[in-house]
Amino acid sequence: MLDVQIRKKLSHFELDVEFTAHKEIIVLFGHSGSGKTTILNCLAGLEQPDGGRIRLGDNLLFHEGNSLPTQKRKVGYLFQDYALFPHLSVEKNIWYGVPKKERPIKKAVIEQLLDVLGIHHLIGKYPHQISGGEKQRVALARALATEPSLLLLDEPLSALDEETRWQCQEELLRLHQLWNGVPFLIVTHDRKEAEKLGNRILHLDKGKIIDLEK
Repeated sequence: MLDVQIRKKLSHFELDVEFTAHKEIIVLFGHSGSGKTTILNCLAGLEQPDGGRIRLGDNLLFHEGNSLPTQKRKVGYLFQDYALFPHLSVEKNIWYGVPKKERPIKKAVIEQLLDVLGIHHLIGKYPHQISGGEKQRVALARALATEPSLLLLDEPLSALDEETRWQCQEELLRLHQLWNGVPFLIVTHDRKEAEKLGNRILHLDKGKIIDLEK
C-alpha cells in the first residue's frame, strides 16, 4: 500500500495506491515540469514536502514536517543519469548502499542480481568502460541490492538509443517479474513507453493527477 498526500510549492498531489499484486508497475506519465521527479524525490526523502503525508505499507515516511531519513525508508531509486560513481568498479558500485554489517548475508542476493541482469562479466570494470544499457543494469542492481519495498525509476531509458531502449524495456519487464515482487514506480514522458511498461498509468499535469488509466 502506498498512500501519498503532499503539498509542494503550488501543487497539491494526492495518490492512494494499493498494490493489488506485489508484482505491479505504476507509471507517472506527464510532460516536463508536471511534477513527476519532485514526487519521486519526496518519496525517497531527497526533497521535503511543504505538508501532507507519505505512507508505504506500515511505515510513515513523512507527516507534517516529520520525515523519516532516506536510509530508513526502504525505497530504492534509479536516477535518470544512473549516478554511478566513476571512481568505483561495477562491483563496488553495486555494494555501495549495503551496510557493511549486512554484507555477509547479502552475498546470495547480489549473486542472484548479477545472474538475473547478466552482468557478472562487468564486475571488474568501471562506468566509463561500459555501455549505456550496461550502466542501466548496474544501476538497477545497486538499487535492488538493498532489497527495497518500492523501486523508483526516473526516466530510466531516456538516455538510450531507440534499439537499446526497446531492449531495456523488455529487460525491465522481465526483471520485474523475476525479482521478489518489488513494485516499480516509473516516471516517463513517453506515451508508448508508459503503455508498454505500466499496469496502471497516472497522467500528471502541474502536480495533479488528471487521468488514471488501466
